[in-house]
Amino acid sequence: MTDDGTLKPSTAYVLDEQVGYLLRLANQRHATIFQTHAVDGLTPTQFTALVRLAEHGKCSQNQLGRYAAMDIATIKGVVDRLRGKGLVQTEASQQDRRRSLVSLTPAGQDLVQDLYHAGEAITDETLAPLSPAEQRNFIKLLRKLG
Repeated sequence: MTDDGTLKPSTAYVLDEQVGYLLRLANQRHATIFQTHAVDGLTPTQFTALVRLAEHGKCSQNQLGRYAAMDIATIKGVVDRLRGKGLVQTEASQQDRRRSLVSLTPAGQDLVQDLYHAGEAITDETLAPLSPAEQRNFIKLLRKLG
């Protein structure tokens, strides 16, 4: 321990160079930007679920969770909140009554174009500090990590 009460690192560990820390900072910046462009107060998970439904059409709640990279409990809560906002509807599957199918309502369909525009603005603002080549590289590297 040093005279000022701080611990002296025993290794060359530097927090400012750690991937988790840097990803968290980048995510905090992105989340702030997302909130400034949020459509109808949607959360990032709600945004993702609506866009995936627009891309894939009616599907089971479990399949929507896989499309949106959310676990079963998370997608259930997201669908419940979107249903409460009148943006999605659910119905029992004709093939398996235990399975819930999710689809966009007309209001949800109307909102999708706004989501696309907001998503483009959010991405543009998030990536603004990078050159176009760096942006392409960054997206490529993130896909590799995901």
